[in-house]
Amino acid sequence: MRKVFAIVLAAVVLAVMLSGSASAEKRDRVRYDKYKRDQVLKGIIDEMDSLRAVADSITKEINAKLDAEDKERKKKRQVIRFDFSSIDKPESPESFDAPFHFPPIPQHLTGMCWCFATTSFLESEVARLHGREVKVSELHTIYWEYVEKARGFVRKRGRQPFAQGGEGDGVLIVMEKYGAVPAESYTGLPDGSTMHNHSPMKKEMTTFLELCKEHGFWNEEAIVGHIRLILDKYIGAPPATVEYGGKTMTPKDFFRDVLEIDTSDYVMMMSTLSVPFGTMDKFNVPDNWRPTYSYFNLPLDKYYGYIKKAAQKGYTVCIGGDVSEPGYFGEEDVAVVPSFDIPRDYIDQDSRELRFYNKTTQDDHLIHVLAYKKVKGRDWFLIKDSSRASRRGKHHGYLFYRADYIKLKMLMYIVHKDVVSDIW
Repeated sequence: MRKVFAIVLAAVVLAVMLSGSASAEKRDRVRYDKYKRDQVLKGIIDEMDSLRAVADSITKEINAKLDAEDKERKKKRQVIRFDFSSIDKPESPESFDAPFHFPPIPQHLTGMCWCFATTSFLESEVARLHGREVKVSELHTIYWEYVEKARGFVRKRGRQPFAQGGEGDGVLIVMEKYGAVPAESYTGLPDGSTMHNHSPMKKEMTTFLELCKEHGFWNEEAIVGHIRLILDKYIGAPPATVEYGGKTMTPKDFFRDVLEIDTSDYVMMMSTLSVPFGTMDKFNVPDNWRPTYSYFNLPLDKYYGYIKKAAQKGYTVCIGGDVSEPGYFGEEDVAVVPSFDIPRDYIDQDSRELRFYNKTTQDDHLIHVLAYKKVKGRDWFLIKDSSRASRRGKHHGYLFYRADYIKLKMLMYIVHKDVVSDIW
């Protein structure tokens, strides 16, 4: 036992001795010091920062000067016009014998003219055909048109415009597929605002679609589903059912049983030398995005003649064309072609075609033609318009278009087939 204890003790003493000798050797230890920047590198960076600050200050000074010049230039900006006091125009909208229509509604900051004009046209048709005064929601059509545009964007792998604009026949196509609802059932203003502004909504949808295109993501249902989430956020989800006349009905029921619009009764007209007269073809503008090839091409005299005939017989017309001309002036409530543009006797098929070809006439805007009358031997038309420009004059949403402007600058229209029954 004593022998064992001695052995253990010797081992302990040896271990202590060995540890002492190890500790006698100095070890490296970790510590934290404040970071010191390399002085050469610091000098280079400081010099670069100084030069950049000088350059930025010069740039800032230049931009401030140029911004001030731009602001001053905008203040002094001029638009070519002419003396409208020489125009013998209609006195007021009331001077026309217009059929039923609801008062003009502004589209605000949106590209919804095509829907506002065509919906107004169909409301007048419902009154003419069935004696019913029914205000229809434009935004219900807008919602589903965006859904259709998103589908088209996917199916064409992004090689299709995704813009706010559209054509009047799009309203007929959407209502046929998705139905319609009364205006009070779907306003498109879910947040309590009183004015439409679709710019943020359009930007968000476009950014998403371009991202899908960039990454080659083409899952149609997923993409359309996300587009609907964006639409729901900004303008609200459309109702699945509505209450009307004491009945609960779907949008398709409302379209079929209340509006009773037969979309096959409506024809689209154009007048261009690019396709043969008397044939159906595509209205070749970006807003005909689907595209549809259902526009009947007429010579200008017949094209204009049917517009006049419709208005004389109590029909209305949905018409579209260019509104960026010196003779279109909302403050004077008129759209005419001044002689310095082209004398009226020279307005014909060729002068019209040249402007379409060189894009000085474009598909800017759709409006609703309500009525016709003569003033001092000239043909004038009463126009219902949703644009901001139409609210700058006296009549807030009504304008007067002279015949020369329609002949030269209006590119297409929709009318009931009975008006043009003699051409079939």
